[in-house]
Amino acid sequence: MDLRTALTFVGSQQRGVLTTMKADGRPQLSNITYHLGDDGIVRISVTDSRAKTRNLRRDQRASLHVTTEDFWQYVVVEARAELTPPATAPDDPTVDELVAYYRAAAGEHPDWDEYRLAMVEERRLIVRLDPERAYGMLRGQ
Repeated sequence: MDLRTALTFVGSQQRGVLTTMKADGRPQLSNITYHLGDDGIVRISVTDSRAKTRNLRRDQRASLHVTTEDFWQYVVVEARAELTPPATAPDDPTVDELVAYYRAAAGEHPDWDEYRLAMVEERRLIVRLDPERAYGMLRGQ
């Protein structure tokens, strides 16, 4: 599947299943929300303590499975992951990127100061997926 076609589809959705690799080589799957930026990078907000975060630190390979509500069309994007550092201060670069992620995915937050503090308390970070190839089934493909 052409990567551009796959990313057009991925950009039309916001929910998917992220697959990472456990230490024993088995896949670990997580339901996630994401945002595809104009730069072609898929961004996901995660906490530092999650299995997917630990897995991606050890092995950068990831796949994102995205499907339509009716389940008949889907795309899987294979990617390399890059992780920001966990948020440590309300004004650090990670929190700034989390704010940009939120704005792009959901719009304005009612209280940005509260949001910034929550990102630090939750030790959130951004996973950036850089798509390399894709496969799937789309109508007309």
